[in-house]
Amino acid sequence: MDHARLTEFLERQLPAALDLLRRMVEINSWTLNRAGVNAVGRVTAEAFAPLGFTAEFVASANPEFGDHLVLTRGPADAPALALVSHLDTVFPPEEEARNGFRWQPEGDRIFGPGTHDIKGGTVMMWLVLLALREFAPDTFAATRWELFLNSSEELLSPDFGELCRSRFTPRTLAALVFEAEGKLAGGRRLVRCRKGRATWRLTASGRGSHAGVKHGHGANAIVQLAKTLERAAALTDYGQALTVNPGVIRGGGGLNRVPHEAVAEGELRAFDPAVYTAGKAALLALAGPGEVRSPVDGYACSVAAEILAESRPWPVNPGTDRLLATFRSAGAELGQVIDGEARGGLSDGNFLWEVLPTIDGLGPAGDNDHCSERSADGSKLPEYCEVSSFVPKAALNAVAILRLLSPGIAG
Repeated sequence: MDHARLTEFLERQLPAALDLLRRMVEINSWTLNRAGVNAVGRVTAEAFAPLGFTAEFVASANPEFGDHLVLTRGPADAPALALVSHLDTVFPPEEEARNGFRWQPEGDRIFGPGTHDIKGGTVMMWLVLLALREFAPDTFAATRWELFLNSSEELLSPDFGELCRSRFTPRTLAALVFEAEGKLAGGRRLVRCRKGRATWRLTASGRGSHAGVKHGHGANAIVQLAKTLERAAALTDYGQALTVNPGVIRGGGGLNRVPHEAVAEGELRAFDPAVYTAGKAALLALAGPGEVRSPVDGYACSVAAEILAESRPWPVNPGTDRLLATFRSAGAELGQVIDGEARGGLSDGNFLWEVLPTIDGLGPAGDNDHCSERSADGSKLPEYCEVSSFVPKAALNAVAILRLLSPGIAG
């Protein structure tokens, strides 16, 4: 592939790509804004239709969420690649309005909801496929392209992973996830592993009583929960990259009552599957009799522990590292430095890596995902993507994908 011509082509397509991004960003697609998520899905389907993609909207398991989008083209029995993105963002419309968070170009940065996470990644997919159709038309036509866009990635609904896995075949070579790239001085970082996450609940049960008349008869569930939470938080072990974070706490029914119940919820994360499993076991072992008792008759509090939902870790693995090597090789061809990184956040890759070689971080550069605030002194900036990252990253993705589809070249 002629790299100079590839770059020139991508530069010519960039205004159209950014216009597509603007159209997506101007639609609020907070996960619970079902209509907005579906509107972004329609815009996405319309954008890929001229490339020959057929759209299928698949209802989410949760009726409060929008429809997942599957875009396909190419022979059903051909070698296939799965390209993965999502339609939703984390920002309710009220938050966007309150913070004046909208499409806003400033120099090389474009601020706005989803510019970086992940509407910019969807536009990157579009750019890459345009380039492949232009410069490798035979390969483009002979490949089965399967684009999967999750309607509820920010809430990690597991049915999307099930949908993807149900469409993979023995001829599906890899899953390419278009979350944003990582920062690297003079280069780019792609994601080779991610932490797993378990959300949990601790419930302390005590005995209520009148706080003034019969205080000693009570067994204070809030006090018990506080003691238990200290032990939960102490499970954090940075040396093993294990974190246990209490995030929400509630309890009691009034200042004049000894509370009979208190509840806390939080999350646990780890990269290593063994560490993750051991951390969950230690958290669940906090259940049982409590030490807070009524001084009158010794009635004791008790603690219940449960796992609410989980996404298992995506650890370092040979399949991902083979893909990383291909992207490094493509980067060397283009004069780009490519490295891998471990990322603490989750993506759809957590649901895919065990069944298919998977790599992440194929979207554009930028920063401040999940932030809508801007301070006058610049110490807080909202989410943005970097315009200058689109063309070189699209070139990298195109060259690497051709290597994946042409083992003789990749080898």
